[in-house]
Amino acid sequence: MTDDVLSRITTFLAGFARRRAGRTVELPGGFAVFDDRFAGSWSNNQAFFDRAEADPAALPGLVDEVMGERPFRVVSVLDGQFGDACVESFARAGYRHSTYLVMLHTGPVPAAGVGRTVEEVDLEALREPVAASWRTALPQADEEVIRLLVDRRAATRRGAEDVRFLGARAENGGVAAWTDLYLEPAAGIAQIEDLMTAEEHRRHGHADAVLAAALHRAAAAGCGTRFLIAESDDWPRTWYARRGFEVIAHSHGFERT
Repeated sequence: MTDDVLSRITTFLAGFARRRAGRTVELPGGFAVFDDRFAGSWSNNQAFFDRAEADPAALPGLVDEVMGERPFRVVSVLDGQFGDACVESFARAGYRHSTYLVMLHTGPVPAAGVGRTVEEVDLEALREPVAASWRTALPQADEEVIRLLVDRRAATRRGAEDVRFLGARAENGGVAAWTDLYLEPAAGIAQIEDLMTAEEHRRHGHADAVLAAALHRAAAAGCGTRFLIAESDDWPRTWYARRGFEVIAHSHGFERT
């Protein structure tokens, strides 16, 4: 069953990347995505490999060819085992390597209305808290880069059949915590992505409420496969594990500037 679930998740991730893109270029074993509106955004301009149909040693050169004069190189290898075989080749080419965990929700689905009130919010409501989170994460970035990182969220609406931005409000009315929820009811799959809490509102239960609301909405939409992606070496993976998520696979990311 796990192999079937993982195959469906990988298909969903590849499909999401293709639909979100402004354009795609087919590659042996994968594809590259580009969005000229957000030309400086790494996540919107990168190569994906979702099938073990290419020679790992050839991939860095293939990525250089397709990425052209862009000043960065970003590669996502969705097949964990194939990614394992690619680590050495990308290391020799000067890439940084990250491992990501595919975590499947196997715990009970939270009931509606658990904890703080969570609602669907629009991009304007998210603009300031998301910008503030990026200023903390990238203190060297100028305001034009921050604006790009916020505005690119609009492209995610193309990625899935039903894309929702969920937020829990603070006492002052601002969004204290938020997440993206990508739903494909026809495939029975939902992804929870980019769960964040504004720094000044942490440790008050906002993220728990948003996660619970996302899981409830996904189940209500008929999505029995509910998953997220977590960095393997960062603390949120243990936070998710305590809330019913189980690691079922891994994927790889490679970056170079």
